[in-house]
Amino acid sequence: MAVDCGVFVDWSQMGDVSHDVAPGKTEYKDLKELKQHARSGQWAKNHSQRSAVYQQLLKALPCRTVTPDAAVYRDIVGNSNSKRNPSAYPLPEFVDGAPVPCYCLKTESVGSVHAVISCIAGQFPDISYCPSLPAVTALLLHWSADEAQCFESVSRMLACNEPGRRLLDQTFLAYQSACMTFGDLVHKYCPSAHKLMVATATDVLEVYSDWQRWVLGDLPFSFAARVMDVYLVEGYKVLYRVALAILKFYRKQRSAAAGSALTKQDSAAVRSDIQAFVQNIGKSVTPERLLEKAFSIRLFSRKEITLLQLANEKSLQQRGITVKQKSSIKRQNVQLAVNADNFSSEIVSAKEIRDIWSWIPERYALCQPQLLFTTSTHGCSLNRFYSHCEGYEPTLMLIRTTDGEVCGAFLSTDWEERKRGGNKLSFFGTGECFVFKMKPEMERYEWVVIKHPELANASQAADDEPEQTGANDNGGPQALEKPATEPSQLSPFLSARHFNLNSRNTSMFMAGNIDSIIIGGGEGNALYIDSELNHGRTERCLTFDNPPLCAESFQIALLEVWGFKDAMAS
Repeated sequence: MAVDCGVFVDWSQMGDVSHDVAPGKTEYKDLKELKQHARSGQWAKNHSQRSAVYQQLLKALPCRTVTPDAAVYRDIVGNSNSKRNPSAYPLPEFVDGAPVPCYCLKTESVGSVHAVISCIAGQFPDISYCPSLPAVTALLLHWSADEAQCFESVSRMLACNEPGRRLLDQTFLAYQSACMTFGDLVHKYCPSAHKLMVATATDVLEVYSDWQRWVLGDLPFSFAARVMDVYLVEGYKVLYRVALAILKFYRKQRSAAAGSALTKQDSAAVRSDIQAFVQNIGKSVTPERLLEKAFSIRLFSRKEITLLQLANEKSLQQRGITVKQKSSIKRQNVQLAVNADNFSSEIVSAKEIRDIWSWIPERYALCQPQLLFTTSTHGCSLNRFYSHCEGYEPTLMLIRTTDGEVCGAFLSTDWEERKRGGNKLSFFGTGECFVFKMKPEMERYEWVVIKHPELANASQAADDEPEQTGANDNGGPQALEKPATEPSQLSPFLSARHFNLNSRNTSMFMAGNIDSIIIGGGEGNALYIDSELNHGRTERCLTFDNPPLCAESFQIALLEVWGFKDAMAS
């Protein structure tokens, strides 16, 4: 290659990566081949090839009309590849103290990263929060001929304006909602790891707020470079995949080391432990194994993840959380929202409600429980049940039987929705609903489609494929239609209508009329409760694929319904 794209690299740390071999294939028209090469590490051993491919990918990004390029950088900063003093180019506040990773760069190259980011700060005044920028800039400097080219590459990632696609979070609102979204994905796809976090960390969301740093900052260079290969081809969803895989491997290592002795620690200690694991991940996992694990996770479609992110953003906006505050946002299920002094239930203890709170979506875990209805106060009347619960969304139902068994359900949708069907019993709700039992062990049963996506037919899988390949029928980047952001138009996350289900029996979430309420349907009901709130039954149902939650036929000793009060406003 005529231009040397390795001038910033400390080649003594690069192992068997070739510096001066011809680049080989650098242009791809077959986007499936491009994705396969990115995932398989086709460019990992050839620095020149990876550099040329990156430049092709970055130049193909659709960007704002006025996007600063290399010439702008040369006009403002110059283009010296000689040693720069990092202190002359202090990092902007919006990186929130994130350091520049070494990433096998020469010691003096850190000054170049500072210079590029400093220029970025001047050219992108709308950026208010972007802690992953130092890591992304340091990575791209590896495959840049000079600082100006690196500046242009980063600028194009920041200025990408393809509908429904983002590469870097640039506001605290976007960043924090992504952290909440990651927490939601952990609930769904890494339940064992989430259980470990709840058992060991005092503040789960604080731990999950590091997820981007694990991928872009803490991973060793050989891993981070492989992630960047796929990230530039497939987009932001790759970061979620890799972070989930990291958490799965951490859980395995932590559980093996601790055995059954898991004790609650300060969140800072858990964060440090995960960071140390990620920084030394090469001792137990190869880059190939990490990516293999990441892509074995059958994530929601990009559309569903976008809907979830928008819902989390809306939740934060409603609480006035749009900029970073001096005190970090706490996931209030552990300490603040469920305060033992303020919480009083006749069915579950404060500890048990905290455990239930750890299962609910992140945007509701910022709220504290509010008792809406209890048979001990309001009597055993289905009409009174509806009158006290309508207007609240979501709700949590708790049941204690006369035999002392405890079970319940998280219900995503306002009970007033039942009126759409008149007095006819018709199902409503979304895939965020779940049922659970408390004894002999606490167990949650989610929508069956989450664990068995094959229950959605082939057209659903085909719909997700363009989002993974990033291609449309014309060979260009895939444009995802961004869901409406107006609250009245926002399509619910995990709405059954988004999925081409093989059977409606797998989407019967909740139903009610004057005679009964039903949770879960399809060959049985997870919970059936009669109009006097006195008798119930529980069976396996197809929607949640649950066993009976207690004795199959039971008498209700007590029923409570809890809403979600905004703890930030109290």
